[in-house]
Amino acid sequence: MSQDASRAVVISNPQGLHLRPAHGVVTLASGFQAAIQVSREDGEVADGKSMLSLFTLGAAEGTQLVVRAIGEDADSAVQELADFLEKLEDLNIDEGAS
Repeated sequence: MSQDASRAVVISNPQGLHLRPAHGVVTLASGFQAAIQVSREDGEVADGKSMLSLFTLGAAEGTQLVVRAIGEDADSAVQELADFLEKLEDLNIDEGAS
């Protein structure tokens, strides 16, 4: 039976959802069978398994996003992805890191 789960998060990283954190989202999302969507409050929706699609969101610091998953592992997918997005600032992921 297919599950549907979602959770709102706010981007706290001062650099927003740039290359490295977007890659992290795609890497995490790709480990789940569920379809993953990330959307903005204005209704723009991105495929959570596509870096290009995530970049179209233009998610700067303070942007509220909703992570949604549909599939057998939807609950765990949303939990892991939302936790990752909420902790971007704490993870020290920035463009200058090597």
